[in-house]
Amino acid sequence: MMPSDHLTTYLIIGAFMLFVGLFGMIRHRTLIGMLICVEMILAGAGVNFMAFNYFVAPDPAVGQAFTLFILGIAAAEAAIVISLVIAIHRRFHSVDPQAINELHG
Repeated sequence: MMPSDHLTTYLIIGAFMLFVGLFGMIRHRTLIGMLICVEMILAGAGVNFMAFNYFVAPDPAVGQAFTLFILGIAAAEAAIVISLVIAIHRRFHSVDPQAINELHG
């Protein structure tokens, strides 16, 4: 029996992706780095949904629908954040979140 035949393996992979994403959100100083970490968090959630779909759910379409929904949310979030980063860079000539303190209005 392979280690990939157990639900626990996939849950550990998903949790690892979540914690790496959270650690990256804390450590990165640029908005693009933070965006990549959020994408990793969402990918970890997708791995967990697909694992539960494969091992637990009686209807396989449920986990796949949730994962496609997560991918759609991630794509929309990436488009919005990248457009905000471009707008911030045009105005402040920096993408460092600590350097941008004039956003209150």
